[in-house]
Amino acid sequence: MSLDAFLDDEELISRIGELRKKRNAVILAHSYERPEIQDIADYVGDSLELSRLAARTDADVIVFCSVHFMAETAKILSPQKIVLLPAAEAGCPLADMITPTQLEAEKEKHPGAGVVAYVNCSAEIKAMADVCCTTANAVQVVEAMPQDDILFVPDQYLGRWVQTQTKKNIILWAGCCPTHQRMKVKDILDLKKEYPAAVVVVHPESNGDICDQADAILSTSQMLRYCQASPASTFIIGTEMGMLHRLRRAMPEKTFLQPSKGLICPNMKMTQLEDVYESLKELRHPIEIPEPIRLKALKALDVMLAAVPTK
Repeated sequence: MSLDAFLDDEELISRIGELRKKRNAVILAHSYERPEIQDIADYVGDSLELSRLAARTDADVIVFCSVHFMAETAKILSPQKIVLLPAAEAGCPLADMITPTQLEAEKEKHPGAGVVAYVNCSAEIKAMADVCCTTANAVQVVEAMPQDDILFVPDQYLGRWVQTQTKKNIILWAGCCPTHQRMKVKDILDLKKEYPAAVVVVHPESNGDICDQADAILSTSQMLRYCQASPASTFIIGTEMGMLHRLRRAMPEKTFLQPSKGLICPNMKMTQLEDVYESLKELRHPIEIPEPIRLKALKALDVMLAAVPTK
């Protein structure tokens, strides 16, 4: 057994810092990652937001503490950089709910429809779409499409929320985020009884009945800005539990409540300090995407950014 296996967290963090400099690396962490992973990251945020930010840095190595499709997105935008996924087994059930073969068959059923792919999907699915979208810009992307019929993949609940915001016909694929589906209306109502003044903020991957209880339906980065701007002091946060750490760190004077203990993504919690250290030490788990697929996926992302510029 390697002596590295006996390093404590303090020593691991120190060595990660040394390797970060040696490798000229930038460490990214999604808002759903473990608190200790968020705390060592150079940047914490949404997946596409982080990928775009990393592409603008002069880093040679991107260590993306996240799940597979997010690291793929970073590679799509930064093909010249080494992109590492510290926990190689960290996948995404939502992204896995549609395959290229399934999407091709669905496109054949709706030959005139525009295809919008939520970024929570594989590079292959992005490559088959007309345009990608994020949680924050999904409505704007759909509105910018020339077609009236929109095949929206893979998240049906985000698609249903978009349908409430547009007159276009949204054709849904039956995918979902299992983590967000664990939250129940009762969870929110019970907390509201205890904290009647609390503001309810939920993610649009949630069920429609959950969204009906919300004061705001937002992406994770939008949640941060919303809570910072709000005069309220107490919030019920309807998304993966990792987001509460980010909010509490940014606003220690405010109270953030988790409506359900089920709001935990096992895949987002796979990455540990040891994984980040080993990834940097050995350049472990690099992401590779065939160039034809990368270029097609990049085009779908570029179309989105041209239609709806974001930071």
